[in-house]
Amino acid sequence: MIKIKTYILALMLVLSVTSCLDKEPTHAIRADRAITNVNEANQAVIGIYSDFKSQYLYSGNLTLLPDIQADLVYAVNGYSNVYGDVWRWNILATNSDIEAVYGSLYKIIGDCNFFFEQVAKWENSIVDDSEFERLLQYKGEAHFARAIAYSELIKCFCKAYDPATADQELGVVLVDSYSNPGKMVRSSLKASYEFVLSDLEKAADYLAVDDDVDQTGFIDSEYFTYYTVQALYARIYLYMQDWDNAIKAASELIDAKLFYLSDVNSIITGNYSYYDYMWQYDTASEIIWKVGFTNTSYGGRLGQVFLNYDYVSYRPDYVPGSKSLALYTDTDLRYNSFFGETTTGHSHHLTWPLLIKYHGNQNFMNNYNILLVNMPKVFRLSEQYLIRAEAYCRKGEYSKAAEDLTTLRKARHQNYGSALLSADTWLDEISDERVRELYMEGFRLQDLKRWNKGFERKPQTQSVKDGSSLKIEAGNPLFVWPIPQHELDLPGSEIQPNESNK
Repeated sequence: MIKIKTYILALMLVLSVTSCLDKEPTHAIRADRAITNVNEANQAVIGIYSDFKSQYLYSGNLTLLPDIQADLVYAVNGYSNVYGDVWRWNILATNSDIEAVYGSLYKIIGDCNFFFEQVAKWENSIVDDSEFERLLQYKGEAHFARAIAYSELIKCFCKAYDPATADQELGVVLVDSYSNPGKMVRSSLKASYEFVLSDLEKAADYLAVDDDVDQTGFIDSEYFTYYTVQALYARIYLYMQDWDNAIKAASELIDAKLFYLSDVNSIITGNYSYYDYMWQYDTASEIIWKVGFTNTSYGGRLGQVFLNYDYVSYRPDYVPGSKSLALYTDTDLRYNSFFGETTTGHSHHLTWPLLIKYHGNQNFMNNYNILLVNMPKVFRLSEQYLIRAEAYCRKGEYSKAAEDLTTLRKARHQNYGSALLSADTWLDEISDERVRELYMEGFRLQDLKRWNKGFERKPQTQSVKDGSSLKIEAGNPLFVWPIPQHELDLPGSEIQPNESNK
């Protein structure tokens, strides 16, 4: 694993956050070369998209670590200790897995800032309308890329947002210049979210409404669009407790009728339901944005730590927690898409439902012998239903929230009646449904943090002793990851540590 040791103070340098699995697109422009025209601006944006393929982001650490740290999986005897410190809640400011997330996100921000700085030198001299329109599209993509990178930094390294105190809480270091990054000090949490919203506003203005579909009849975009902006708006507003705007943004996606929940009861081909097909082939009518991979350009292996398949046996590092498995009823067909009972190749021969959700894209496996690689589906329509349902509940509109949960569950169950929510039950219902729907997609730690909930692990069959008996109280400092020590120690750094750094 390559450690990333230079972040904010060295955004002016060309950073390489690659591994043998991170292939740079052959047409991506290097960040140390000037961007002098619209075509080169396009190549720079391709390079920014490539940044998202990093194994430290959605196809690896950024997705896996929050859920491994929470209450969704257990380390099993014989595991390789990968992510072990995170699993045990022994997270130090020198943790290389956390450092890698931090560095990879700031690399995206640095590449976006380089793009804006270069483009500003010549954009006002463009006289061709079509070229100007192209440039606006690329600027919109860069604004969105910076917005989502900052949103993830805030999610991981800041406290949950409380409107009453957000202007007094620590946010992130906001850098909007490549050559003049400015004073390295953390902004307030309120200012950090406002920066993200400002970038989203620009992205919404610049990005065209995309209603083009691919050959499958789905939008299923690998590129940032107006709808991707709305999806992040909805997520951010939920985190900011702005219930009305969360509902508005989620409704724009739901009501557009361009995205549809992938139904477990409808067959797309062979024995695959539309829902199964989404996980087997990374294509679906409900995908708003995914990180696009090809057989020559792909990121990390999301399924590795859950399967460690070597063509002979499975030797998982982590297996699903029994409490999570029990949330799925017999009619919930997500269970069979996510889990498959297998006898492992460990010496103890544990037989357990393993996570097969990330077993790998079938085209990659069958045609190129690439195992355990799936395209991360960063925004799906189902999350928007869950966002809107939770926001409705916060406003006391339980019947509207129940309608959204009913719509989602009918697309996931063999048969389902109607959801019922009340002031006493809604949080448990929303919490459980988010686990069922978003299992191991990187949301759980943030959900517990913003709900101010803790959790408890109790040992299960062949679970590793150290970490299996664990009780985490609400408000534990490690719900907020420590700022990497290297950032705090760099010359000139005035970055304030988190409580978890102490």
